[in-house]
Amino acid sequence: MYNHIGLKVKDLDASVRFYTAALAPLGLVLAFADESTAGFGPEGAPALWLAGDAQLAHSLVHVAFDANTRSAVDAFHREGLKARGRDNGAPGIRADYAANYYAAFLLDPDGNNIEAVCRK
Repeated sequence: MYNHIGLKVKDLDASVRFYTAALAPLGLVLAFADESTAGFGPEGAPALWLAGDAQLAHSLVHVAFDANTRSAVDAFHREGLKARGRDNGAPGIRADYAANYYAAFLLDPDGNNIEAVCRK
């Protein structure tokens, strides 16, 4: 449904560190970077774009990434916390969404709600 998503971030370097760590367990990499922009996704096909904007007051969106396994969701959460993300929901079943909805939530350096979900 979506071709790509773009987020403005206050500190591009901090955001690149966070997304590099949190998305690696999901098989996503930093696929493009220059002094003001970074793109994450499969190698050669960035679909999450970050644009640095030092004047940004805040950016509050929710982005959910598919994970192939529950252990990838766990690693997303663990690695994102190590990269200074903030916990916004530990890995676990979210029965109010669906019986097999296993997810974890992190707040990125700008306060965006970033989720990894496995429906297996």
